[in-house]
Amino acid sequence: MSESKIIVALDYPDHRSALTFVDQIEPQSCKLKVGKELFTRAGPDFVRILVDKGYDVFLDLKFHDIPNTVKNACHAAADLGVWMLNVHALGGRAMLEASVEGRDKSQHSPYLIAVTVLTSMDNQALAEVGISQDAQTQVLRLAKLVDECQLDGVVCSAQEASSLRKQHTDPFLLVTPGIRPESSDKGDQKRVMTPQQAITAGASYLVIGRPITQANEPIAVLNEINQQLS
Repeated sequence: MSESKIIVALDYPDHRSALTFVDQIEPQSCKLKVGKELFTRAGPDFVRILVDKGYDVFLDLKFHDIPNTVKNACHAAADLGVWMLNVHALGGRAMLEASVEGRDKSQHSPYLIAVTVLTSMDNQALAEVGISQDAQTQVLRLAKLVDECQLDGVVCSAQEASSLRKQHTDPFLLVTPGIRPESSDKGDQKRVMTPQQAITAGASYLVIGRPITQANEPIAVLNEINQQLS
């Protein structure tokens, strides 16, 4: 089986609910994302459980703080044995460089990527926080900075993937949330694509949560998407 491009977002309220899903699948079928809610409730021990089960874990905590704090946080996250972790690109050059330094202090070598513009934000939302550029221009600017600081890639909307691929070739990673199969509800995501569209546009990995985890038959949905992308 080829490597799955799917990262399932474990957006569950507690570790028991998450493990009910995890125990139905195999590490070869997907990677797993642990975000702020589940990490806050279940903590580092839950991440270690997933790693021990053989899963590639994307620790999605979006660190954004002063450089030294982010450096130490990235070191701590890497020590959990995760496959990937992330920071906010808006933290700036000094913070991004510190995040790389922190990751590199660990004996593990997870991918380190940076969030550009959240997929829940559109141009109007950016304008409300004082960013006059449109989302795509802002994403391209931040991705260039991330690349200069020698991180491994960015989190971006699949709608920006094509433009980013022209600016950043492999192995620069494009991790795309806001992925919705044709029949799925968009929820609170505003800049979305189907799985096939996102991969065609240049995405490296697809973050998919509720369309899989809240489906009547989540395992069947996961398998179907994997087959479509194979």
